[in-house]
Amino acid sequence: MIQKQYYGLGTAITLSVNEPATTADLDAGNDLIKHYEDILTVNRPVSEVMSVNHAAGQEPVQVSDITYQLIKRAVEVSQWHLGFNTAIGPLVKLWKIGFDGANLPADADIKQRLELIDPADIQLDDHDRTVFLTKPGMEIDLGAIAKGYIADAVKILWLSRGVKSGIIDLGGNILLVGDSTHTNGLWRIGVQNPLKQRHVALGVLTTTAKSIVTSGIYERYLVINGHNYHHMFDSKTGYPIQNDLESVTIVSDLSIDGDIWTTEAFYQDIDKGIPLIEKQPGLDAIFVTRDFKVAITSGLKDRFALTDNQYQII
Repeated sequence: MIQKQYYGLGTAITLSVNEPATTADLDAGNDLIKHYEDILTVNRPVSEVMSVNHAAGQEPVQVSDITYQLIKRAVEVSQWHLGFNTAIGPLVKLWKIGFDGANLPADADIKQRLELIDPADIQLDDHDRTVFLTKPGMEIDLGAIAKGYIADAVKILWLSRGVKSGIIDLGGNILLVGDSTHTNGLWRIGVQNPLKQRHVALGVLTTTAKSIVTSGIYERYLVINGHNYHHMFDSKTGYPIQNDLESVTIVSDLSIDGDIWTTEAFYQDIDKGIPLIEKQPGLDAIFVTRDFKVAITSGLKDRFALTDNQYQII
């Protein structure tokens, strides 16, 4: 397998292909990632999404089809009101968890931001391809959906270039292409142990070419006076989601669906999350709690095995 590491999307990126694909396919994938990041990021002053944010309360902004379609999808999912909210930007920028200046904001400041995070205040015009944030101070944040969207785009690119087998690893988002080199063609993918360094697994998933997306509270957090504040916010309270989950992994065909449903499932917790995922065609999930319990949906019963005896399946 030919493999190269890159940096982008705020994380280490690893792209891998099996021959006859070449390093040119890896570099083409990375070039596409950089292009998408340039237009979709909110972590730089200039991007297409930031042009929308800068014009909040003033005027609609026309964007490229790529940006428009992703924002439209993010707004649609936000209006399910299951936990995912693309208008969460003002809260993310206030807390800054995972970035320089991370802090515990004043309750009054949090309440003020709650007035600015209603996805119903995002107006979309399909004809002109414009996005309008109706209140000054609003900000779209695509951080909970962009990686999956980009991973899917890289896979489409690779398939168009004739890549038969490979792995797109965007740090938390793994997307498999084609069959593995094992005789059965299946892939064996480790599911991150939340308490160990990157790439140390708590279990192994045996699967066909799927997307495996893990979202958790163990990499981006802030500790103040012994209290741990993570980066996944509750749009109702303005504070991090309160439950016993450490991480959620979604197995799906598309990486964008993995992004969406890790957020929804994390917000719903195990009791509501398992039935919710079971209802979604083609989705499976692995929930990991802070007290070393693992819950899996029915489709993974014969495909997921624990490798760390600290954990137990419930």
